[in-house]
Amino acid sequence: MNRPILALTCGEPAGIGPEISLRAAWELRAEVRCVLLGDAALLAQTAQAIDPGMRVAALSIQAWRNSGLPDFPTDCLTVIDCPVAEPVRPGQLDARNGLAVLQTLDLAVEGAMNGSFAAIVTAPLQKSTINDAGVAFIGHTEYLAEATHTPQVVMMLAGGDAPHLRVALATTHLALKDVPAAITGDSLARTLDIIQADLRAKFGIAAPRILVTGLNPHAGENGYLGHEEIDVIAPALLAAQQRGIDARGPYPADTLFQPKYLEGADCVLAMYHDQGLPVLKFASFGHGINITLGLPLIRTSVDHGTALDLAARGLGHADHGSMAVAIRAAAGMARNQQGKT
Repeated sequence: MNRPILALTCGEPAGIGPEISLRAAWELRAEVRCVLLGDAALLAQTAQAIDPGMRVAALSIQAWRNSGLPDFPTDCLTVIDCPVAEPVRPGQLDARNGLAVLQTLDLAVEGAMNGSFAAIVTAPLQKSTINDAGVAFIGHTEYLAEATHTPQVVMMLAGGDAPHLRVALATTHLALKDVPAAITGDSLARTLDIIQADLRAKFGIAAPRILVTGLNPHAGENGYLGHEEIDVIAPALLAAQQRGIDARGPYPADTLFQPKYLEGADCVLAMYHDQGLPVLKFASFGHGINITLGLPLIRTSVDHGTALDLAARGLGHADHGSMAVAIRAAAGMARNQQGKT
């Protein structure tokens, strides 16, 4: 595991995914062996435009399945070819290429589950393109959960510049009006169990300390601003503590994210997407990462989108910092997990 093998899905081909994937994988090639999944011709052309010394070797899906991964040296990147249906024009979406993007995810899951890959790192994709291709798609997190038959997963973002700032979510891509009904004692119990297990196994934290926000302003202010804290969240935390989980709260979200409160904490559990993530992204945007907890595999991702506007301007405008952090984090988690088996 000194140089773990990671699957790196290159995301929306018309976005910045191919560029940042190549740049980060090449930069870290001495530390991590990244196997890129995407259109091999597009990636080879992009690699030559970025750096004529960047070598890319293509491998067909069938060859990989039949013979496994060849032992390419550190001065060559491996690409499992997932051809697009139509030529790619930077910055311009084409729904006909949506299925090729999904194929990269399916192959990454296949390889992670059969032991070919120690982890998966995903570049950003365009949800609308996949939906326009005729496949109902909510997001990476939900798709990977379904693909691995995982009943519940937890989205967590971590700050690259603030490595101890980790924010997990009790709910993910829900309309705000639907959040209260989705927060139940059972769902919080499963969420806390997942966070506890993965902080131990994948992050190597022996005794995680988890701080939990309330749902309502001022954490409900003793029932004056809502009863979810009294009726649901506080009992769930008490039950978690009785199971040996150091989960504390519920705390008002508007004051929790201060150094004096976060010191010594390993993770904050926020109740909904826009409660916790704006704080983290403000602190570390461009160097933060997204991590899916609860899967039977390791998955990290960048903290930004496809940036079609940057892709349309040509190469050299995208920052691959978040991708590099995601690769290093996935490799670190793979090593941690390997050390516990």
